[in-house]
Amino acid sequence: MESAMRELRGRIDGEVDRSERRRAEYSSDASNYRVLPEGVVFPRGDADVRAALEFARTEGLGVTARGGGTSVAGNAIGAGIVLDFSRHMNELLELNAEERWARVRPGLVLGDLQRAAAPHGLRFGPDPSTQNRCTLGGMIGNNACGPHAVAWGRTSDTVRELRILDGTGTERRLGTDLSAVPGLSEFTLANLAVLRTEVGRFERQASGYALEHLLPEHGSSIAKAFVGTEGTCGLLLDAIVELVPIPAATVLVVLGYPDMPTAADDVAAVMAVRPVAVEGMDARLVDVVRRYRGGVPPLPRGGGWLFVEIEGETPERARETAELLCRSTHAVDSRLVLDAREAKALWAIRADGAGLSGRTPEGNPAWPGWEDAAVPPERLGDYLREFEKLMTEHRVDGLLYGHIGDGCIHVRLDLPIADAPQRFRDFLEDAARQVVSFGGSLSGEHGDGRARSELLRHMYSPAALTAFADFKALFDPDDVLNPGVLVRPRNIDADLRVAGLLPTPAAGGFAFPADGDLGTAVHRCVGVGKCRADTRGSGGFMCPSYLATSDEKDSTRARARVLQEVVRGALDWRSDAVAESLDLCLSCKACHSDCPAGVDMATYKSETLHRRYRGRLRPLDHYALGRLPQWLSAATRLPRLANALSGNAILRRIGSRAAGIDSRRTVPELARTSFRRGWNARRKPSLPTAPDQAVAMGEIGKAGAVPVAPAVLLWVDTFTDAFDPEIAWAAVELIESLGHRVVVADRRVCCGLTWISTGQLDGARKRLRATVNALDEHVRAGGVVVGLEPSCSAALREDLPRLLPDDPRAGPVAAAVRTLAEFLEAQPDWTPPDRSDQTVVVQPHCHEHAVSGFTADRRILERTGATVREIAGCCGLAGNFGMQRGHYDVSVAVAENGLLPALRDAPPGAVLLADGFSCRTQAAQLAGRSARHLAQFLIGDSGTGRMSR
Repeated sequence: MESAMRELRGRIDGEVDRSERRRAEYSSDASNYRVLPEGVVFPRGDADVRAALEFARTEGLGVTARGGGTSVAGNAIGAGIVLDFSRHMNELLELNAEERWARVRPGLVLGDLQRAAAPHGLRFGPDPSTQNRCTLGGMIGNNACGPHAVAWGRTSDTVRELRILDGTGTERRLGTDLSAVPGLSEFTLANLAVLRTEVGRFERQASGYALEHLLPEHGSSIAKAFVGTEGTCGLLLDAIVELVPIPAATVLVVLGYPDMPTAADDVAAVMAVRPVAVEGMDARLVDVVRRYRGGVPPLPRGGGWLFVEIEGETPERARETAELLCRSTHAVDSRLVLDAREAKALWAIRADGAGLSGRTPEGNPAWPGWEDAAVPPERLGDYLREFEKLMTEHRVDGLLYGHIGDGCIHVRLDLPIADAPQRFRDFLEDAARQVVSFGGSLSGEHGDGRARSELLRHMYSPAALTAFADFKALFDPDDVLNPGVLVRPRNIDADLRVAGLLPTPAAGGFAFPADGDLGTAVHRCVGVGKCRADTRGSGGFMCPSYLATSDEKDSTRARARVLQEVVRGALDWRSDAVAESLDLCLSCKACHSDCPAGVDMATYKSETLHRRYRGRLRPLDHYALGRLPQWLSAATRLPRLANALSGNAILRRIGSRAAGIDSRRTVPELARTSFRRGWNARRKPSLPTAPDQAVAMGEIGKAGAVPVAPAVLLWVDTFTDAFDPEIAWAAVELIESLGHRVVVADRRVCCGLTWISTGQLDGARKRLRATVNALDEHVRAGGVVVGLEPSCSAALREDLPRLLPDDPRAGPVAAAVRTLAEFLEAQPDWTPPDRSDQTVVVQPHCHEHAVSGFTADRRILERTGATVREIAGCCGLAGNFGMQRGHYDVSVAVAENGLLPALRDAPPGAVLLADGFSCRTQAAQLAGRSARHLAQFLIGDSGTGRMSR
């Protein structure tokens, strides 16, 4: 096969890849299924698609089309050739605003189409929750819908014309002329009874083929019938789709009900006001959002809610209709949401539902597979009550949400996949029979794929199933296109990704308290693909390397897929595939907070490097950069000599090469006097002894002594100490101005972050143990620890307990750590200085964003009155990442996604605010801009007692 693939490479302009790593990355989509392809092709144009299809036919391979890879039914994976259209064939070819249509390539992301149409007052109607990464080709393949389908219909309602290659390689234009496909007119006449009685019975009947569109009374549209065929009938080359006007004004109404079935009972009253969106949300899902995300705006009373969007010609008209809705429903409570930011926060619950519902309230993994069944809306309430009984009977649980307005319900269940085929199959068979008994559909939106195609026998007669097979044969007589889906389906319990997996033994690295072991942790990734989304305009940080390269390899999802192969034993920890997969991970931790499933790739990478190199020689940069605090400790004793050596161009090049550092990077200059040396010279007290601390706590002392608060321990990290001691002095002055006594650890201790990021977990554990020894007494006395470097604070708060899980002191020490902003916000009498005359460009640190959040800093900056421009995304240096040889270009590309454009666009005199040493270094080296820490910004230029360089 390798020689044949080499031949294919010579015939196309795009890329052909059948490496172990690439095959692992494309072995799954967002479903429960895993199928390793023979290879992946990234076509650049029609000729490449044609050549790949011809190659597959010659070699006897199937062909599976793939866009964003967000299919939850397993219809974007296959054992033959996977064609990824998203990388190159992603153009918006034409947009006709006057006639309201667009011509698109299959790999165009929906969000990009929406951005292009918006200036014309237009949009594409269907909007699934994955719209910032799903592609138009995938939407056409699955007949995607979304919340606004109640007003603007499904994807099939938007399609005018499609240009495809059928399974024989013949190009066809599909519109409303049945003669475009030989034999289709005769097929339609021969199957009129099936087409008029079994398909198209209600709006959300997504299972099977939508053959009702072939009927003359439905317009004889082959294009619409092709939508939802899940890649089994043709490969899309381009499509003409209709656009709709953006509403002039909208209002969000939230209606509260006792539970979801009761909410569903009220759907007729809701639909009477002709809303543009109706979504249902179970209280338990909202509880999960509160627990893991926070920031949920107030909701009306209830155990289930309907989110109803109302449009109007003016805001007043929209509000009038909204108030009418509140009066006419049977909701126990209601609320009008008029603030756009608040409405966006509420809709975000729905957008992240697929990932956030990946755990049941009890913490068990929840899976797709029965996640979008639909029934006629008037029967939805009764169906939900019976479905709850079925879940109880089969001992499964999950969180409900979905498109209540048109009868489609989403749910992720803790399906007994480990018990497949017994309990797994039994539940799905019973669930299929139940939804059919309500006149419903196995799928209301996502298609059937590998998850439900076998169950179509419950929903359709033998005559209908034969008609489906005959329809496919007109397009794909040799069953080349996506075999095993819809027609001649694979068993629902074949190829399950997590079935039969054994626990992953511990290796002396991280503890995984929420998952149990690393194997379960990496399978948190169910493939929803938010890491592929372009979030630069919406405040997201994930995934910086993918945004820089647009290669699936560099997404969090792809890395998780490779590690899933490792824990199942299909790949070795030390394989090139694993090294390549993790190489461009910045360990920024953004996925830990931004991924709806809570994937923490920085931790998985660290654990993998620990397992890969434990007891073996490591790359040079692991010793140079991974143990940098050791070298800096020595260098700060002779800073002038260290600066002279690093400032010599020849010596720097030699040293950089020896240390595995990119020669284009300069070494930051050490301060003339480190903070610790300056602190000792001023004879500031170190951590108090036990009696001293007791006095500070008011527990011991002379009679009548006034009790005082415990001292504040300032965590002076290695980088602040060695390079930017003025930051620590500013923090000291700020904290002391509030009446607190500042202490520092009486010996040099470290958070171990550089050891952690390079996977030297034994070394990290040693340093964290010393840190706990140094801080324990202070913490037990009630003291807090204020960190200045966000990455160090994050390591103490999160990595410390997971690397010392058996040390009872680790948890309290981690809980005592505060960022400077968090500490200041807790001071009741503190008022930030007035900075209303300044513009601030602020770079939040990725680790702070992921672990503690930037909310406290944001509130403080708002209180200063400054004009704040907040940068979204990673700076690109990311600790040791941007310094390592081979990473410079990607580091700069990441900076171009946020930091550098923000600096170029900043007004003259704007202050760059960056608490992270990496962020300040990147700005200085790439843009020549100095940055200030929050402590310096708040103290201003009036501070005294700080040490200069």
